[in-house]
Amino acid sequence: MRFLLAMLAASVALSAADREVSFTTDVRPIFEKTCWTCHGPSVQLSGLSLATREAALKGGAHGAALVAGSADKSRLYRLAAGIDKPAMPIGGKLSVTEIETLKLWIDQGAKWDGAAAVSSAAPVVQDPPIRPEERNYWAFKLPVKPAVPSGNSNPVDAFIRTRLAAKGITPAPRADKATLVRRAYLDLIGLPPTPAETAAFINNNAPDAWPKLIDALLASPQYGERWGRHWLDVARYADSNGFEHDFDRPNAWRYRDYVIRAFNEDKPYDNFLREQIAGDEIAHVTNDSLIATGFLRSYAKVGYREKDNPEFRYEYLDDMIATIGRGILGLTVQCARCHDHKFDPIRQADYYRLQSSLWGYVEVDHPLVPKEQADEYKKRTAEVNTKLADLRSQIRDIDQPYKAKLLPAKYAKYPANVQAAIATPADQRTPGQKLLADQVIRAVNVSEAEIARIITPEDKARKQQLNTEIASVEKTRPAAIPMAMGVTDGDYRFTPDGPGDEPAPGKGKGGYSGEGTYVHEGAGRYQPPPSHFLLRGDVNSLGPETKPGFVKVATYGNPATELAPSTPHTSGRRLALAEWLVSRENPLTARVAVNRIWYNHFGRGIVSSVDNFGKMGEAPTHPELLDYLATEFIDRGWSMKQMHRLIMTSETYQMASDGTSDGNLAAFPQQRLDAETLRDSILAVSGGLNRKMEGPPVFPVIPKDILQSMTNGIWKQKDDTSDVWRRSIYIYRKRGLPMPLLEVFDLPNQNISCGVRNVTTVPTQALTLMNNEFVLKQANLFAQRLAETAPNDKGRQVDLAYQIALARAPRGEERSLALDFLKDHTLEDFAHVVINLNEFVYAR
Repeated sequence: MRFLLAMLAASVALSAADREVSFTTDVRPIFEKTCWTCHGPSVQLSGLSLATREAALKGGAHGAALVAGSADKSRLYRLAAGIDKPAMPIGGKLSVTEIETLKLWIDQGAKWDGAAAVSSAAPVVQDPPIRPEERNYWAFKLPVKPAVPSGNSNPVDAFIRTRLAAKGITPAPRADKATLVRRAYLDLIGLPPTPAETAAFINNNAPDAWPKLIDALLASPQYGERWGRHWLDVARYADSNGFEHDFDRPNAWRYRDYVIRAFNEDKPYDNFLREQIAGDEIAHVTNDSLIATGFLRSYAKVGYREKDNPEFRYEYLDDMIATIGRGILGLTVQCARCHDHKFDPIRQADYYRLQSSLWGYVEVDHPLVPKEQADEYKKRTAEVNTKLADLRSQIRDIDQPYKAKLLPAKYAKYPANVQAAIATPADQRTPGQKLLADQVIRAVNVSEAEIARIITPEDKARKQQLNTEIASVEKTRPAAIPMAMGVTDGDYRFTPDGPGDEPAPGKGKGGYSGEGTYVHEGAGRYQPPPSHFLLRGDVNSLGPETKPGFVKVATYGNPATELAPSTPHTSGRRLALAEWLVSRENPLTARVAVNRIWYNHFGRGIVSSVDNFGKMGEAPTHPELLDYLATEFIDRGWSMKQMHRLIMTSETYQMASDGTSDGNLAAFPQQRLDAETLRDSILAVSGGLNRKMEGPPVFPVIPKDILQSMTNGIWKQKDDTSDVWRRSIYIYRKRGLPMPLLEVFDLPNQNISCGVRNVTTVPTQALTLMNNEFVLKQANLFAQRLAETAPNDKGRQVDLAYQIALARAPRGEERSLALDFLKDHTLEDFAHVVINLNEFVYAR
């Protein structure tokens, strides 16, 4: 039998080798399906074109693709067959028959048989319709409100306890009132209750005491500070750019304050999203809605202007898509930038539809004053900038010969290929030379001190005169007006010798920039310049032009992709995106929102992968409850506070904790306080907390050795006083230098959207609470508070310490141990021990 099979295989191989292979009939279909996407007439990755025989024989950056007459020596065949790496086509695979066809064609001389160059039409982008089986996944189906199981007054309990009963699990009893009051305070406002607040709740025996406590906490201004922090994680908010230069963002804090106000006002979540995606396009534009557009602009940013590296714009758009995807939709849409998503039915075309919806954006500082005042400020500022630009240009002209004299010695320290790249005229550099030269030219500078050592007396005097004039002109600059960091739609013209990047008078010209305040002022609605599909996600490989749209698998009906904005200055594309996100016909937005609320209450979402509802995420533990909450959320006007009330008035929320935290919810999961709540709680019990709300960020003391590691950006170090003892949400969020106390307790990566914070237990956390100077100082203040409230009464001081820090009285053994401890230690030591108690660091 084996002999017969071998003879049959040999016979097939001989017959295949005897056949004449036609390029037009046999090879071209293979090229059209795979090769020409990246190596066709419109796109030549690595400089390789397979559009003609001559181009294939010439090859690209890696040499010839074809060696006519020898497939074994041809890169085209070796890569397609997987002999050499990377195997081609990337993300796909040729069949055995196709590989054999290529081999025979090349061995037969790689004849093009009269088929000349292929059409130069743009490559076809694959965008197949969504198949029914792809949409038949729980997250892509529209949520339908399920029937509530009977037997419980609260729908949350009905779903949770029905599942527990089915598994034969008995739920934990209700927690005692002291535990509940501390849980509610830490959960809703991020601060422990005072002894008076604890006593008021414990002594209130009215049946509505618990719901009234929840209402009081939801009405507290501290609620927005606590729950706004959760959203700022999603929004990747920070006060600095990040990356190497980490430049300051002086107006970023206004977005942080907007978020706090939105939560305190219980702004409907759909409006909250509309304002952040399209606050400059909605029907009623306000200062708050303009500030809200800072959401889109909160990406980490390279310090240089985009005109120096226009490809960075694609990275910022990618960050926006990733943040909207993970933070609002619970999908990893960014994974479809270079190819269709590997696990979810998210097409690469979906990614570029979203990119097109955002494409017209430009960074802008929105004036928060009446238009007449803003116009006058802009006019006077432009006059000052024009004068300064001329003076500074004259200084550059003076310095240029001296820099030209000093720079060669600095460049000589670099390898020969770098020196050659710099010596090559800019318009003649290869892409590799351009990259090398740009990096070094930016990094190597000539200082003023170096120029001063060789400058002539005449040039020195002239520079001094110009600097005096600059100082005089600066004094005429108008007082700053309040501005908000945000986005709008627009185009820019680059003027490197001017005061900045000036706006272009028309549309679709030039590139884009992070500077300027241009808005379209032409006739008719603004139309963004064309956006393109990027082949393999490569910014240098433009594919077909793309149109705005959404993720197909999560789109029902035919929603508009552009809407008429309230002003012709914008395109209305972002407004259409916002409306799609908050539509009742979107299966994801409400589910993701209520799941995040649930996660922040219980420490684990109904879907534990909070920002990934796709197939690589986790399935919901209680799918009916998730859909009930999602539909109820919409029916109740997208009210966050109503969701809190619904969840917190359940018996499920009020259960005692047994230390477990699985998805069954047979007991309340104990949770380690997040970094900000821990620091704020230390300040609260010490009595040092400064409750001032909103405004510019504060700069708490950072150890000098850590501060000295900062090379760029700002950190306005001040004394460790009440001025900087404000709540942690107001601390300057420096991407390049996270505050050490917060970082050790799992402050998230401030460069990307964070759905779920890590919770680690590491020795440095205990060491920080034991030795950190801030903690020690607050422990001393805590001791002073105890001594002043209960002078010369150690028993009362112990009782008070437990009541302030843990919202309960000490148990008998605890009290005895504390009094014994105080015989040999100071009250400061005891206060420090209380702050280090496990119970203080956890919410139960």
